[in-house]
Amino acid sequence: MFWAPLTFAEGLKAAGKGKSAFPLELDLGWSIACWVLWFPSLDPAMESSAPEEEKPALSAAMRAKIERNRQRALMLRQARLATRPYPPTGEGSSKVKAPPKIIDTGGGFFLEEEEEEENKAEKVVHLPGPVLEFDYIICEECGKEFMDSYLMNHFDLATCDNCRDVEEKHKLITRSEAKQEYLLKDCDLDKREPVLKFILKKNPHNPRWGDMKLYLKLQVIKRSLEIWGSEEALEEAKESRQDNREKMKQKKFDKKVKELRRAVRSSVWKKDTSVHQHDYGDEEMIDEDLYKKTCRTCGHELTYEKM
Repeated sequence: MFWAPLTFAEGLKAAGKGKSAFPLELDLGWSIACWVLWFPSLDPAMESSAPEEEKPALSAAMRAKIERNRQRALMLRQARLATRPYPPTGEGSSKVKAPPKIIDTGGGFFLEEEEEEENKAEKVVHLPGPVLEFDYIICEECGKEFMDSYLMNHFDLATCDNCRDVEEKHKLITRSEAKQEYLLKDCDLDKREPVLKFILKKNPHNPRWGDMKLYLKLQVIKRSLEIWGSEEALEEAKESRQDNREKMKQKKFDKKVKELRRAVRSSVWKKDTSVHQHDYGDEEMIDEDLYKKTCRTCGHELTYEKM
């Protein structure tokens, strides 16, 4: 009679309950032997006989490097948890949004505060398209074709970088210089079509001041000639303004001299600021029960009635 061997776990389970899981003529050791025969792949002797793959031993330097990487990973994890102490919102959680504030307009109705996202204007950046063969620009100075240049990008002037004259023709001037030298107004620079283009640059005298607006000198001269007609008219206007400026300076100087003379004269003559007291003479009868007195110093007459 052959008994089917039980697994080792089933045998231990049965033995723990106080029951005999094996026949009387078989003991626990025999059951283990049968279990090993039934599962030959789990035999420790066979496992030991299988060729073992030899793993290369780690050197001390490799172990130190592994330990350093482990410590660095732990520090990064702690820093990440410190910056984000609260767990992110999961699928089940919901984000609570505060109700909009109510603004009293004073006109009999209320307004709800608009969301910040609606107030913020989205900035759309348009990337320049590819330059095709027929989109090449011809330089006004040398007549050669070019694709891109500094003056073309900032001032719409068809001039290549090789022909750019930074010192004289294509010089950049400030807004104040354009208004003083070429007699331009703010409306001539900002509103007259086409509006002159400019670039912004930090003020070299003090970086905390406002940015400077730099205009292309060639375009400023062209705008000035459009307004004044010719260079002669521009020079005449500049001379007349200079004469008016000199006249205003002379008037201010004369006014200061006059005030100075007045101050010197007032220092010689001192005004009497004391209170005047009348010194009346004898009374004179004007009419029945009506009398008068006259001050000996200023001639003031005091008229009164006697009862």
